[in-house]
Amino acid sequence: MGESKKSNIISLSRVYDAPLQAVWEAWTVPAEVAQWWGPRGFTLTTHSHDLRTGGHWHYTMHGPDGTDYQNTTQYLDVVPRQRMVYDHGGHKDRPPLFRVTALFTERNGRTQLDMSMAFATPDIAAEMRGFIKKAGGEGTWDRLAEYLAKRQTGAEQFVIARTFDAAIERVYEMWSNPGHLAQWLPPAGATMRFLRAEPRMGGTSFYSMTMPNGTILFGRLSYLALEKPSRIVYTQQFCDEKEQVIGAPFYASWPRTMLTTVELVSEAPDRTRVCLRWEPQEASAADIVEFVRQRGSMTMGWTGSFDKLEALA
Repeated sequence: MGESKKSNIISLSRVYDAPLQAVWEAWTVPAEVAQWWGPRGFTLTTHSHDLRTGGHWHYTMHGPDGTDYQNTTQYLDVVPRQRMVYDHGGHKDRPPLFRVTALFTERNGRTQLDMSMAFATPDIAAEMRGFIKKAGGEGTWDRLAEYLAKRQTGAEQFVIARTFDAAIERVYEMWSNPGHLAQWLPPAGATMRFLRAEPRMGGTSFYSMTMPNGTILFGRLSYLALEKPSRIVYTQQFCDEKEQVIGAPFYASWPRTMLTTVELVSEAPDRTRVCLRWEPQEASAADIVEFVRQRGSMTMGWTGSFDKLEALA
């Protein structure tokens, strides 16, 4: 989420690996919207949907704790495959919380989504930024990326994105330099040490990670691409102390190899959006089931790491 802390607007920009028509349908077909709308753990029931200028969308979000949230979205402007403007968060006598403008643009077969959320005052916007972060609201757009990937390729992915108040060169360095990476990547209470570091295309890095309970895990990164300052691609595997690849030590079923793609985009001279994508490799059907089931835990883990990166960057 971007924009100045003194602005009454919260903005978001994402690029999805799907054609414009697919992204528009994911937003506008109720059966598709139900697959991704809301933070992780939430489900959705649509009661009525009239997508047109002057129309509405009445739905209920079901929280993971069983709480239901009634919403009626009022569409103010709808231009198919280009734009929608709507008031969000209201219902019956409850006024809307903010006004959304969503713009959809095709970019060489991918789709760029630019959103702005306008609040009554900068103070309300600042309060909402904190609420969105705490509630995992940005995960909605990660879920959309995962849904589109499944829709386009049939493959399951895990996606998480975050904007950092740092220049893109700094964020790239924090990710590509093993000395920096070891400072923020481990889970809370864990420490990481690189036993060998070869951050170059075709290189491999071998590391140990000491968990809070004293357990020592080993892993290997194999670099497939380092395109400064915008893209890093590597595979990640668990190993034993002799660097022999092993299964995950904490799940009976888990993909043997994870393909990691990190994309960095400069939103401003001192602001960088990072989008991380995990794609299982060498995975059985049971491995994929567990991977999907653990998306919530992966979000929590990466959020903790990103919090540390934010403090360092």
